[in-house]
Amino acid sequence: MEKSKIAFFETEQWEADYLKSRLKGFDLLFSEDKLNPQNLKEVLDVNILSPFIYSLVDGEIVNSLKSLKYIATRSTGFDHIDLKICRQRNILVSNVPTYGENTVAEHTFALILALSRKIYHSLERAKKGDFSLEDLRGFDLKGKSLGIVGIGNIGQHVARIAKGFEMDILAYDIHKNKKLAKEIGFKYAPLGFLFKNSDIITLHVPYNKATHHLINLKTLKSFKKGCYLINTARGGICDTTALLEGLKQEIFAGLGLDVLEEECFIKEERELLTSAFKKTCDLKTALENHILINQPNVIITPHNAFNSREALTRILDTTIENIRAYWKGRPMNLIK
Repeated sequence: MEKSKIAFFETEQWEADYLKSRLKGFDLLFSEDKLNPQNLKEVLDVNILSPFIYSLVDGEIVNSLKSLKYIATRSTGFDHIDLKICRQRNILVSNVPTYGENTVAEHTFALILALSRKIYHSLERAKKGDFSLEDLRGFDLKGKSLGIVGIGNIGQHVARIAKGFEMDILAYDIHKNKKLAKEIGFKYAPLGFLFKNSDIITLHVPYNKATHHLINLKTLKSFKKGCYLINTARGGICDTTALLEGLKQEIFAGLGLDVLEEECFIKEERELLTSAFKKTCDLKTALENHILINQPNVIITPHNAFNSREALTRILDTTIENIRAYWKGRPMNLIK
């Protein structure tokens, strides 16, 4: 197979530089814009296309690219690509299945520790020159029960970190992996039992019809009084009314939230950094107007759990691996 001509769309300069340094020998084209009918004529002869989610790769686009053989989307989601047309044209499509599992898990524990050791209040007090310890007493994580709702890629990393703190771990998931449970050292439990017996609950499930308002006024009654709730998944998993009521009734001693129900619709975290998203969604206003932000026992971060240098670089690394594997005739991470 000859060296291919590859067109990358929706790339920042640092991404283009990174890709150039690791795909030497390929004929590379880069655009900061999304692929559209207007700039399509510039890439009519490409063999490989690498878009992000704002590039709509529909039937018109695919059929215009007569030399196209492979699409390596730099995203986990792929609903911006017409897979039916690609199959008809025998065009293979790969994605980036995971990239931020340990990154989000680490942020989860940053929120847990911020609450357990009252880091924010300690910092604010010290900045004012007040070094008194009144009302700053925290609690150990050792021996506490951590309930992980969703023990997928991210949840598994959370469990491994929790073992380092010598915590007891309960996990809920619709799919059970007994080998994994034994390897890491956690126990599966029904959701109600997990809520009732966990000192800290952390959410790591996708947002869909089944998980919409998983935390609501009804399930609120199942929680252990005085527990802490962490959400780095999606805001819609929690009913904001239930969170406020849980704080009011002291069911929740504190909340650590990286996501809010009122956020603009987000397909995947990487789009938060794009100019297209910033033009259509004002997260600053959403955060400022949110009633939870002024609660003294609530810590909110601006959907930043995914945002590490390493995680963003892994997106590019996986894309590079996908392209190289395809070029060698052994395609990987294919979307069936």
